[in-house]
Amino acid sequence: MSMKNLALKHDGDGAKPRAFRVEKAAENVSNELDKIIHERMRLGIISALAANTKLSFTNLKNLLNTTDGNISVHARKLEEAGYVTCDKSFKGRMPLTEYAITKDGRKALERYLDHMEALIKAMKGVS
Repeated sequence: MSMKNLALKHDGDGAKPRAFRVEKAAENVSNELDKIIHERMRLGIISALAANTKLSFTNLKNLLNTTDGNISVHARKLEEAGYVTCDKSFKGRMPLTEYAITKDGRKALERYLDHMEALIKAMKGVS
């Protein structure tokens, strides 16, 4: 049964049907979600960086069990949004790329988590 069909059923208390309220809450939350962070790999990167001062490219790749290309593309998207910084240096003769979350990135992640929490509460019927 679709959400639209569920919305036709009433709670019996004269209020808007619960399914309709949940659908509207979900729509509002999803419209406000940060599309940069919402992608699975970028959410993984920014979450890992929020829990660490900084992480190397290799650490991120291993932590998220992904490829070089995946980390590169998604980290660059986060960097372009101003959510992470990328510092390239050398450790001995080996190149070292390290990422760190910015203040804007931390705020964006907090907003994202707040939106997800609101959606969960709406689905559970918590006001």
